[in-house]
Amino acid sequence: MTEITVAALQLAFSGEIDANIANVSRLVREAHARGAQVILPPELFEGEYFCRVEDEGLFASAKPVGEHQAVRAMKALAAELRVHIPTSFFEADGPHHYNSLAMIGPDGQVQGVYRKSHIPDGPGYEEKFYFRPGNTGFKVWKGPEATLGVGVCWDQWYPETARAMMLMGAEVLFYPTAIGSEPHDTSLDTARLWRRAMVGHAVSNVVPVVAANRVGTEHGQTFYGTSFIADERGDILAELDREEEGVIAATIDLARVKRHRAAFGFFRDRRPELYGRLVEDV
Repeated sequence: MTEITVAALQLAFSGEIDANIANVSRLVREAHARGAQVILPPELFEGEYFCRVEDEGLFASAKPVGEHQAVRAMKALAAELRVHIPTSFFEADGPHHYNSLAMIGPDGQVQGVYRKSHIPDGPGYEEKFYFRPGNTGFKVWKGPEATLGVGVCWDQWYPETARAMMLMGAEVLFYPTAIGSEPHDTSLDTARLWRRAMVGHAVSNVVPVVAANRVGTEHGQTFYGTSFIADERGDILAELDREEEGVIAATIDLARVKRHRAAFGFFRDRRPELYGRLVEDV
């Protein structure tokens, strides 16, 4: 039986990068102690979610992948614990800025960088001010016993993201996230929608999904947590509530998942010749 144990972290963040990295590191160690081989922190965990406002001074916190404090800390931790840590960070590449993810392997090396493809823009989530649309294309990486696919936050709403990673060979999908209240409409709570969208990816691709969100209130914006791990049928294997901090972990039977995926026939019955409209402009 081929198995992989995955984990997601959920916690609140402050404006102190050292404290944030220390808190994430503590939970990474806890996840490792529970047997996790791939450990997913939330999106942009180096600090508060700064995209709620447009402030040109915040560009100073962006760094190249090799210089970013969060990436360097997770590289050392991954090497020590021999785990994979998909690490979200604010990337500077010359004059360009991206919402990026470094896939760090158990040797402590960056296996590659994915730049977030879909960039939202709206009240409280003004990411287009800070980030260019990613230019890496979707990526997957070889992990322990499985190929890992990672999308970042807004990517998680797009079925095309999940399907593209699956066609590239992904066997588990991971989504680091920072999402919560909507400043323009206090009656709007997207927590249920957020989960349903990703559970839909699990079901329609017959693939386990791991999602990590932050919690806490930052300058009036409250993040709703509800991090979860779902199996290939969309059933929830582990979850956290809207406020608690901690670790969730689950062990996936990859051989079972592979059998179920083949039996459903979704990839057998695809009709790519009919899908041209999907890549045309509206």
